[in-house]
Amino acid sequence: MLTVATADRLGRRQFLAGVSAGAAGLALGGAALAAGKRGFFDRIGKPVGLQIYTLGDEAAKDIDATFARVAQIGFRDIELPGLLGKKPAELRAAADKAGLRFSSIHLPLQGMPGGAGLSLMSDAQKIADDLGTLGIFQGVAPIAPFPADFRPQKGEDFKAAIGRSFGAAGKAHWQRTAATLNERAAALRPFGILVGYHNHNMEFAPVEGTTGWDVLVAETDPKLVHFEVDVGWVSAAGLDPVAFFRKNAGRCRWMHVKDVKATTKANYGLAMDPTEVGSGRLDWARILPAARAAGVEHFYLEQEPPFTMPRIDAAAKGYGFLSRLKA
Repeated sequence: MLTVATADRLGRRQFLAGVSAGAAGLALGGAALAAGKRGFFDRIGKPVGLQIYTLGDEAAKDIDATFARVAQIGFRDIELPGLLGKKPAELRAAADKAGLRFSSIHLPLQGMPGGAGLSLMSDAQKIADDLGTLGIFQGVAPIAPFPADFRPQKGEDFKAAIGRSFGAAGKAHWQRTAATLNERAAALRPFGILVGYHNHNMEFAPVEGTTGWDVLVAETDPKLVHFEVDVGWVSAAGLDPVAFFRKNAGRCRWMHVKDVKATTKANYGLAMDPTEVGSGRLDWARILPAARAAGVEHFYLEQEPPFTMPRIDAAAKGYGFLSRLKA
């Protein structure tokens, strides 16, 4: 009988041609079991990435030291939360020095006061020039524009105000957001820049017989607009991330690998009980393969505050868990 080791030497095509269908099935089953013993990220040939937002405002104070520590942990694929108050050339030089690669950046759908900073509403040539310096060709909107009349009411905290105001804005607000994403993606396409949208949990609140998320998926052009799925916020909305990826297969390009504690209650108001990746309730051995099957190309570890340890240590703990995970 031909063994799996022999099959490996012969090569898959030759092996399949040289044995019966039944023997091939048994051998392939053994090969699949062997593959299952490898780490998930090693098996799919993708790195564990990091969204620098995880490290907070401290990250920008000494960008060389920050990037050196990030690289020391083992990260290589980096998503920026913005320009961190730096010039693109400064960030690129620091990344090159540390051996890091930027693959994505968050660009808000609302222009900054006084025209400061870079957003998806900036001039397309300006966006292309700055992202070209960074070596990035993917820009993701981190949140929908706030409703025009957004302001916390008396006794209401910021997160509660967001949940209430988005609910009151109705379906039309999400339709306008979808239209803006289509327009900006079309403007940036000639420069080779892909545009995406990152979810929180208010997208999943019921609104006029649908949800904001369903409006965005239905009314954005799948050839132009892709999605960055934050599974922490998906879970905080009371949804199963595995079923979510299956439903949205083909539209998901990036993922925020974010964990939550079992105490997180389903809500639509930007509330969660965060924890280090691998320490919460999410079943990563199921979620990560589902994400890959749905089309995810980049997996960025991210964590929300409050933290129970230094942020960089939380990132290192999450990296250790993910780099060893078998799935």
